[in-house]
Amino acid sequence: MKRLNHHLIGADQGSVMMFSDFADNGPMWTGDGPREKRRSVTFTEPFRSLPLVQVAISMWDMDGDTNQRADLRAEKVTEKGFDLVFRTWGDSRVARIRADWLALGEIAGEDDWELY
Repeated sequence: MKRLNHHLIGADQGSVMMFSDFADNGPMWTGDGPREKRRSVTFTEPFRSLPLVQVAISMWDMDGDTNQRADLRAEKVTEKGFDLVFRTWGDSRVARIRADWLALGEIAGEDDWELY
């Protein structure tokens, strides 16, 4: 369990269109085997410490004639942002993916200051 030590907790959220590969016959739509797309997300303002980040697929457009495989993760989480990563593999054909995210964590207050 992550324990939050500060009296101010912030929430930031967003939605990211990961890709739309059917429009230009990109590798998620036409390829096979392991494939990956990354998008960098920057928080509205930095957190005081590493936030908790939750990600979810909010829209997917997949070929129904192949296996539907999807892995969505938050990687390289820092106080300033993270990488949103979508992966698929095998014969899956993914036309497009939109992902939503939510970050919760400690934020700085007006009265916060550091000596050094």
